[in-house]
Amino acid sequence: MSVVSALAGMFKLALRILDGIRKGLHLLLLLALFGFLLAALHTSIPIVPRSAALVLAPEGELVEQYSSDPVRRAFGEASGGPAPETLLKDVLDAIETAKSDARIKLIVLDLGNLRPSGLSKLQEVAAALRDFRAAGKRVVAVGDAFNQTQYYLAAQAGEVYLDPMGEVSIDGFAYYRMFFKEAIDKLAVDVNVFRAGTFKSYTDQFSRSDMAASEREESAVWLEALWNAYQQDVTRARGLPPTALKDFVADQPAALAALSGDAAKLALQRGLVTALKSRREVGDELKGIVGEDPDAHAFNAVGLSAYLAATRSKRVLKPKSDTKVGVVVAAGDILDGHQPPGTIGGDSTADLLRQARFDPAVKAVVMRVDSPGGSMFASEQILREVKALRAAGKPVVVSMSTYAASGGYYISAAANQIFASPTTLTGSIGVFSVVPTFQRTLAKFGVAIDGFGTTPLAGGMRPDRELSPVVRQILQTSVEHAYADFLGRVAEGRKKTVDEVDKIAQGRVWAGVDAERLGLVDHLGGLKDAVDAAAKLAQLPADYDVDYIEAELTLREQLLLQLKTQGARLAAWVGLAPRASVLERALGPLAEEAERLGRIEDPRGIYAYCWCRAP
Repeated sequence: MSVVSALAGMFKLALRILDGIRKGLHLLLLLALFGFLLAALHTSIPIVPRSAALVLAPEGELVEQYSSDPVRRAFGEASGGPAPETLLKDVLDAIETAKSDARIKLIVLDLGNLRPSGLSKLQEVAAALRDFRAAGKRVVAVGDAFNQTQYYLAAQAGEVYLDPMGEVSIDGFAYYRMFFKEAIDKLAVDVNVFRAGTFKSYTDQFSRSDMAASEREESAVWLEALWNAYQQDVTRARGLPPTALKDFVADQPAALAALSGDAAKLALQRGLVTALKSRREVGDELKGIVGEDPDAHAFNAVGLSAYLAATRSKRVLKPKSDTKVGVVVAAGDILDGHQPPGTIGGDSTADLLRQARFDPAVKAVVMRVDSPGGSMFASEQILREVKALRAAGKPVVVSMSTYAASGGYYISAAANQIFASPTTLTGSIGVFSVVPTFQRTLAKFGVAIDGFGTTPLAGGMRPDRELSPVVRQILQTSVEHAYADFLGRVAEGRKKTVDEVDKIAQGRVWAGVDAERLGLVDHLGGLKDAVDAAAKLAQLPADYDVDYIEAELTLREQLLLQLKTQGARLAAWVGLAPRASVLERALGPLAEEAERLGRIEDPRGIYAYCWCRAP
């Protein structure tokens, strides 16, 4: 055999080996993809023990609708970290179902991963827990420590146990915001602001370095209303004097010093907790009530997700009703076009309302609003569909969550009835337009702009030129016209005169308790109250169903979503999950504001938006 033929044979052998490796890798990749698909399509129904505790451990923020990327949620789940959001509906459904479930003997609140959430949402959970206790069942809260949000829910339990090394952190409510005037001046940007409404303070961030007296005045009213509601709810639940929390905050430095810094003992001394016990101690006691899981060496328990999977599976088999109250969730900023869940789209949300209008089984609609507003054009599209529902003989009831302000109020105004929580932030009836120009910024780099147009308006809205007086006049007139339209929509829906609405409008934010007094809302109550009212308006029988009307994903979209989620879990498993740096977390509010400004794009550049943030 020649040397050439020997080398050729070795080369062919090497190619066959490489080809075999390639085929093997392809096979592994296909197996992995099939594994992901099987995992995506495989569902198992958990088994609820005959005697168990329902463990409610909400993670992240309580929300009306998921707004975070499902892949981000999968990363959190796979890496063992908390999820960024928990659906309020899931928590309420679980409590309501458990109330009449003989297998569930008690609820255990494990609130360590609950992040700050709107007080109105916490109040809905608190009301559900009170109903659960009224049915003769126990609620136990256990925690290593409780922050202000977590303690609100913990206080609703009959027993609150705190770790001996823990603390209850309550410091009251605050309202702070960023102002960018000096930064804008240094960048030589001209931010041209046009607004209607004395209290419409959103645009102050561009023109001021501090809070205006008018904003401070109105914010003090709603902030104090929320803080009073928090104190009242907690002290009533714990059977404490009305000033107990106020005194706890005021006395804390001296009281803590007297106890040598023992924060847990201070919480016990002030009646905020029932006893100081570790999780293990509480768990051992619960074994005697619900029994022991021999595999986990813990008390018999079922978590929120497993319990919902087990109980909702039975509802799927229930025959579809031809008498329903449809619920449409409108949560997030109001933007134009079709938007994903967690954001309100002028087209997409209007489509859901239209779907309810043409569904013969839907006899009434509840629109659950949790929004600070956004595009006025998109808000008008949604309002028109609300009116169309009413014209079709289907009552519409609005249930306001944490926010229903500015555009969020605009889309609510035409409803038959409006329900709000006492701590809902609503109103903010006003509009604005913001047009930044950068001619001075460019001049710093030696860039000049020159030219001409065929009319005084030609080129008048270029971002590299100063706005002309004619353009300024047009913009201000447009904003004032939009404000007049807003007042008219509210006056028509609320059966008031325009002057009556104007006196309580002007961009001012109101807490729900004050909004009811002023006639901006009809009743104080939660989602269940709104659903009951809608059913009553439609004269429905007692056995009506409640159906959430949501955009449905196609099979292809579901598979792609599941593949992305499974891929995220694999990436997290191998250590590739993204992690936010300290700097990213610190600059989060600024990045969020920049993202918001980039998203809200009204065709006319006119917005009904409220910079109101519940503490």
